[in-house]
Amino acid sequence: MDRVYWPYFDPEYENLSQRLNPPSRVSVDNTTFSDCTVVKVDSVNKPGILLEVVQVLTDLDLAISKAYISSDGGWFMDVFRVTDQLGNKITDRKAIEYIEKALGPKSNILSTEGSTWVEKKVGLHSIGSHTAIELIGTDRPGLLSEISAVLADFRCNVVAAEVWTHNMRVACVVYVTDDATSRAVDDPARLASLEEQLKNVLQGCGHDGKGARTKFSVGFTHMDRRLHQMMFADRDYEGGGLSEGDGTTSFRPIITVDRCEDKGYSVVNVRCKDRSKLLFDIVCTLTDMQYVVFHASIGSDGPYAIQEYYIRHMDGCILNSEGEKERIIKCLEAAIQRRVTEGISLELCARDRVGLLSEVTRVLRENGLSVTRAGVSTVGDQAVNIFYVRDASGNTVDMKTVEALRREIGHTMMLNVKKVPSSVKVPRSSGWAKTSFSFGSLLERFLP
Repeated sequence: MDRVYWPYFDPEYENLSQRLNPPSRVSVDNTTFSDCTVVKVDSVNKPGILLEVVQVLTDLDLAISKAYISSDGGWFMDVFRVTDQLGNKITDRKAIEYIEKALGPKSNILSTEGSTWVEKKVGLHSIGSHTAIELIGTDRPGLLSEISAVLADFRCNVVAAEVWTHNMRVACVVYVTDDATSRAVDDPARLASLEEQLKNVLQGCGHDGKGARTKFSVGFTHMDRRLHQMMFADRDYEGGGLSEGDGTTSFRPIITVDRCEDKGYSVVNVRCKDRSKLLFDIVCTLTDMQYVVFHASIGSDGPYAIQEYYIRHMDGCILNSEGEKERIIKCLEAAIQRRVTEGISLELCARDRVGLLSEVTRVLRENGLSVTRAGVSTVGDQAVNIFYVRDASGNTVDMKTVEALRREIGHTMMLNVKKVPSSVKVPRSSGWAKTSFSFGSLLERFLP
């Protein structure tokens, strides 16, 4: 028998890649604290990883009460204290397994193969079994009703949607299916006609210098991040903005940008009313503005959030000009306020059908209500629509109007009314203690 020779491989060489780039680790700890769950993430650093990790926790509707973030030296380390929306620890096994899988070494997020955030091209195309429509234009009362009516006329069923308004601008992402096929709308002529009709609706209120845009997008994009991108590109942070006592919000965010000379960072401090998804909104904006967060500490003081970010440009430079500092302050302020809602929210649940959104928004418009933010979701054959509304003058809705709504639509769908608590003014000069960031020692103070 001929002797067979095999090439020699040093056993240590086979493990070299793993020793140079150890596998990512994620742990969900329910024993350290009695009132919250601790999620720890350790991984090789890569662009955009912080936003992706925060997105996973945010999409589970987890409340992040504290966080420590560090990504110096090529290694990424995050520690989050989280609870559910009721303030309880995360004990559901499916939720824990999802976090471990979504943030684990086999996920796209922590993989060193590349980022999951790939820029999407835009054109007249469909997304899998749904068609995604992006709309942006000047806001006006009844606009959502008109958009919904056009979609109903084209026999498009709305399976999911999110609508934001800010600074007299409106951005909307809608996922629709063809009523006849329950699939994406793939007829080019029909798409072109639909686009033309939606453009006419968006431009119906005149021109404000920014114009209106309708797009059918390609690829799967995180809806909240896409809305931030659309409004940022639309420069909604410019203009009048919101001020205290304008009837829309009673507490304007306090944002400062300083320099950390000895470490070579720009330091962004954010102090505002705490709310759900605040961390995501800020990190999303910093990422889309091409800044890298190297360190951050996230905390709260009662109902108020205190967040501190140590950032640089992607090229390693810090913020130098006053104009750049002013721009980042305006952009972060806009990102925070886009999701702020006060007054009341209307949650409607009904059997899903074509024209349901058009019917509901028509009733809201006929009762003199203006939608400031909206979310539409479909689970099985049930549609859940949530609208944050004010009257035509921007004031809180009179409860008599709410009762009239209940009588009009209560026979066909369930209506739940919730009062959104108003913000409370806080003195700018007192009650705020600037967070001190101590490199290398904050983690020891964060965890016992």
